[in-house]
Amino acid sequence: QTMPLQLKEVFKPVQVHKAFYTGGNLEWSLDSLHVYCHCDATVQILNVNDGKVTSFLGDNEPQEDAAADRIQTFTLDYKNNLVISAHKSGLLKVWNLQTNKVAKHWKSVHKGPVMKLALSIDSTILATGGSDSSIRLWDLQNNTCLYKLTGIKGVVTALTFFKSKETTFLFGAADDTVINVWNVDSGKLIMKLSGHYSTVTGIVISHDGNHIVRLAKLLDKVLILWNFLTGKQIHVIPLYESIEGLVLLPNKFNLPENDKKITGGIFVATGGEKGVIRIWDVSKVTELYVQQNSIIDCAKGDSGLAITNLIFNEATSNFLVSSSEHNIFIHNLETFSCLKQLVGFSDEVLDVIIVGPQNSHVIVANNSPRMNMYKLSNMNCRLLKGHSDLVVALASTPSNPCLFASSSKDNSFRIWLLENEIAYCVASGMLHNNSVGAVAISQLKTNFVLSGSQDTVLKKWKLPSSIDHNQTITLQMKAAQIAHEKDINCISVSPNDKLVATASMDKTAKVWESKNLTLLGTLRGHKRGVWTVSFSPSDQVLLTTSADTTLKIWSISDLSCLKTFEGHDSSVLKGEFLSNGLQIISSGGDGLLKLWNVKTSECTASFDKHNGKIWALAVMKGEETIITGGDDSQLVIWQDVTEEVRLAKAKEFQEKACKEQQLANCLQADDLLNALRLALSLDRPATVLKVFQDVINRGEIGLEETVKQLDEKEKYLLLSCASHWNANSKFCYPAQIVISLLIDEIALGELNPSKEILESVSAYTERHFKRLTQLLQDLRFLEYTKVVMKPHCIPV
Repeated sequence: QTMPLQLKEVFKPVQVHKAFYTGGNLEWSLDSLHVYCHCDATVQILNVNDGKVTSFLGDNEPQEDAAADRIQTFTLDYKNNLVISAHKSGLLKVWNLQTNKVAKHWKSVHKGPVMKLALSIDSTILATGGSDSSIRLWDLQNNTCLYKLTGIKGVVTALTFFKSKETTFLFGAADDTVINVWNVDSGKLIMKLSGHYSTVTGIVISHDGNHIVRLAKLLDKVLILWNFLTGKQIHVIPLYESIEGLVLLPNKFNLPENDKKITGGIFVATGGEKGVIRIWDVSKVTELYVQQNSIIDCAKGDSGLAITNLIFNEATSNFLVSSSEHNIFIHNLETFSCLKQLVGFSDEVLDVIIVGPQNSHVIVANNSPRMNMYKLSNMNCRLLKGHSDLVVALASTPSNPCLFASSSKDNSFRIWLLENEIAYCVASGMLHNNSVGAVAISQLKTNFVLSGSQDTVLKKWKLPSSIDHNQTITLQMKAAQIAHEKDINCISVSPNDKLVATASMDKTAKVWESKNLTLLGTLRGHKRGVWTVSFSPSDQVLLTTSADTTLKIWSISDLSCLKTFEGHDSSVLKGEFLSNGLQIISSGGDGLLKLWNVKTSECTASFDKHNGKIWALAVMKGEETIITGGDDSQLVIWQDVTEEVRLAKAKEFQEKACKEQQLANCLQADDLLNALRLALSLDRPATVLKVFQDVINRGEIGLEETVKQLDEKEKYLLLSCASHWNANSKFCYPAQIVISLLIDEIALGELNPSKEILESVSAYTERHFKRLTQLLQDLRFLEYTKVVMKPHCIPV
């Protein structure tokens, strides 16, 4: 006998992947285990191994307070003990990385925002470069300004400390394209180096301290090597690209395809608009190596940048590179193999599918020509290159979990094959005249693909019986139909591959015969565009979701509307069947995930984790896990915890029944003090009052000790009960006893009741005091009247 199907009741978010890098500074720890990323009003601390944010530096939870005091820039000290940040308000803050708390802060005094920070090697002096054509040196121990350095013009763009024997120098550059060198000890300007015609973006000093390498982007696009001792140019090296990253490399290292160690020069690496790392020996004006396997595309436009940050870690000989799309890559110097790919900011998540054997990977389309492929076990990421414009839709098939499709605004769709954790583009379809907004693969067998475009045309393509990842074939179109009057939003294939359904912005969904794309019928009833359509896994029905805030179930046999589900406050963007067609899970523009019972048409649960539209919804095989994504750039993994919740409720009910029996036993045995604790834990205000009154009436000792032994939650409940008793003059006496027993803890801050409770207690206590004072006065008046009314004896 088969077990009855258990309906789902509760989904819990178990993993939330948010943005951790939105552009700006990056700092890399000496041990290469953590990356400090600028993210809106915070600095996110990222664990490189698992790609997860371990903590953050900031006053608010990340991305929740738009009015927070934004961090303009920050720097990490050489020992990785401190982070110093410059804020929009003009404050400079020193963060202790042991506690992630502000150790101290002070005003920068700059007239405008601080744009650059630099720390001396011993972390005792801080240099701040502002937009007010000045640099200030600060003594970090005393928070005092040592010198105001002048001589530059414009916004400071580069700051670097260098210690030579006993003297410390500061190199600084601004919009005037001149490098200024100051003696830090005296604060005097000792040298000016002119040679660039545009903004200087990087300065490095050679290991021997005798040479300076500096670069500028945009107009001149050159590297200049200077002799620090004489202040004269040695070489000017044209780069033919705008450069943002410049790092000094070791004196000895290996490069790919070169067995011998490279030595005897001044070696630097650069990164910029071409999206590749280039290795130079500037002493010999020689380009030694150009990266061949870059995942970063060339910048679009003359003034764009592909690489925005370039950092070299000497302990591991690895590069950390950030792109203009806020992705982070780690490459090894000697092999240039990509060790890590981290997605700092996903923008809008438009679609999500689960692929791979045992549902091992998640594919995410996120407003980019590239897709993100995450491994679910550790959320390691790979970027999938293939499309030339934004990817807008994804599709998978149960007949081959390793096969999936993507469609794009480049008027094409592509078929991908996942093998050995690498996704290969194996086929493409190119014949649409506009953006391809929907794609679907046959479900029973991988025989055909369907694509729908903004040109309103539905097309069927034949898939080959065998697919080889070593080649990309162009698919042949087998059938085409003008399907709708407006954009096609979604395509769905029935479980037996015989029917196809399409949804469109023209407020209709249509059912087609899959062989020749013959129209079988039109589903009319929605008042706005239809976002998605899907087949039931067990019944002859269809589900549609619409911008009119409703979901509808339709009969395939007569195309009639069987049920309408209402509950979302805005567009219903996705809908999927669960529990063999007995339930529906839907996501909406209101940021809610809703669970529906098909039989009763009721919404049984709502789940809230997103801060905007939930465009993407994918259900894992087995239905224990759901993945959602939205325009808040969050990817949320939900787990079905129905069984756990039921077991927890059963356990809670059992414990409650046991405590109720204990309470009854205590009351029967006149063990009133233990009965008080049990009544509080069971949330029985009436029983608590009865017990309290009995204890007071009997004059039992130990009441104060019992109240003092209660934990904080129980004391809070007791005070809450007392505030309710205090509202009634009949029960104000036990209420006042409770208040008198707890008033000292409230005054000392050991107990923190809510504002409402305190206001209620204060107001009613004052009223009772006035009432009792009046009663006392009346009683004294009666006593006086009694005395006056006594007959007086007149002595004879």
